[in-house]
Amino acid sequence: MHTPSQKFLSKLGLREPAADHNTPNNVNDRRSFLKKTALGGLTLGGFMFTPLGDTLAHATSKVNRHSAPSDLKITDMRYAVVMNSTGRCPVIRIDTNQGIYGLGEVRDGASWRYAMFLKSRILNMNPCNVEMIFKRIKQFGFHGRQGGGVSGVEMALWDLAGKAYGVPVYQLLGGKYRDRVRLYADTPEVEDAGQFTAKLKDRLENKGYTFLKMDFGIELLKNTPGALVNNNFWDVGRQWTNEPMTYGATEHLFTQVQITPKGLDILAERIARVREAVGYEIPLASDHYGHFDHNNAIRLGKAVEPYRLAWLEDLIPWKFTEQWKQITSAIDTPTLTGEDIYLKEEFIKLIDAHAVDLVHPDLATAGGILETKRIGDYAEEKGVAMAMHFAGLPISFMANVHCAAATQNFVALEHHSLDVPYWNNLVKTDQPLIEKGFAIVPDKPGLGIELNEEEMKRHLAPESKDWFAPTPEWDQDRSWDRLWS
Repeated sequence: MHTPSQKFLSKLGLREPAADHNTPNNVNDRRSFLKKTALGGLTLGGFMFTPLGDTLAHATSKVNRHSAPSDLKITDMRYAVVMNSTGRCPVIRIDTNQGIYGLGEVRDGASWRYAMFLKSRILNMNPCNVEMIFKRIKQFGFHGRQGGGVSGVEMALWDLAGKAYGVPVYQLLGGKYRDRVRLYADTPEVEDAGQFTAKLKDRLENKGYTFLKMDFGIELLKNTPGALVNNNFWDVGRQWTNEPMTYGATEHLFTQVQITPKGLDILAERIARVREAVGYEIPLASDHYGHFDHNNAIRLGKAVEPYRLAWLEDLIPWKFTEQWKQITSAIDTPTLTGEDIYLKEEFIKLIDAHAVDLVHPDLATAGGILETKRIGDYAEEKGVAMAMHFAGLPISFMANVHCAAATQNFVALEHHSLDVPYWNNLVKTDQPLIEKGFAIVPDKPGLGIELNEEEMKRHLAPESKDWFAPTPEWDQDRSWDRLWS
């Protein structure tokens, strides 16, 4: 049986391409088709003498008939855990009744359970109603990695909505300000200053980055006599532990570790060597100083002022707003925090108090794509810039890219996996993810990526080798979650 469109085309001696409307090959088929119609005299005049039904059928031939957004329903959510330089990164996939799916990523180092806990609360909902679903589930997130579940689901919903409507995610956010997103290259601490400097230069000269970040924490001073006070009690080399009553698990202000003048001179000398190697044209940010109070943060900030760092990051925990304001008022180097903050409200407190010079959300903690854009938009209104923290896989990376493209006061996005050889190959794209220190903003629907299953399966977490296995144990909601009576 012939459709009206097919009858119309047969009159012209043409046939409609049969390719999947969602595939790149179909784009070429359509272009070829349009050329043929032009050669065949299919003009506005021709339309005037054809039946209305045939004309409409042809005029709407580019509509994606594989998706009816108003009828979309969430039918399933599954996960796979992939290893990265920063540890385990759970990837989630939200499936629908129409065969299209959305990809999201729980924050690096977080549990996939933060996302799967939400499955029963979103089943059978329309994924295009992103804000409605977000408001339904946001009560189940919190600061740090606990925000990763809500944020990962939100990413996947935007990916689905973009695919359903056939547009990139940034278009759903109001359009883009930029076609390329500037990245800053994170460079983890290396004890040997020469090796560290060489690593930074490689990022500039070989990889083409135009913005760098370095670590210069007091871990470097742990074996230097006379550089620190109170390190006879605390093991300052254990910053990344979380065991109760250890140095790593004690908030900065409560360690009473102090940096001596000798220690400050050593740290300043390290920065001086880096500045000499990379020059002053390159923005150079800094991070991971160790755990000490706001008075020592001010002393450190003043000691490094001659080297014009782009910012001093997370000197103390983000929640101590008044101490942050004291630090920011006392030093000339810009201050920045926010990678562990969930939702916009705590950012608003910091911004309104003029406590920091830049905000630094991690989209995979902050609440996802739209919430991070709202943080940036609020900061912009108050004259504050936004950099973005990121340390995950390409799925979350592309969510950040779409958000950064759509946010005016954006400065730079972190890239933490430059030294991971397989990182770029974890997904498939029509164009490179990164070129010379800039992320390329895609024009494909949704996030603009597909998983490279073969590569991802090579890097599954050792204790979790399942690849998007069924998760019926998370289907049932047996809890009354309303926060009011």
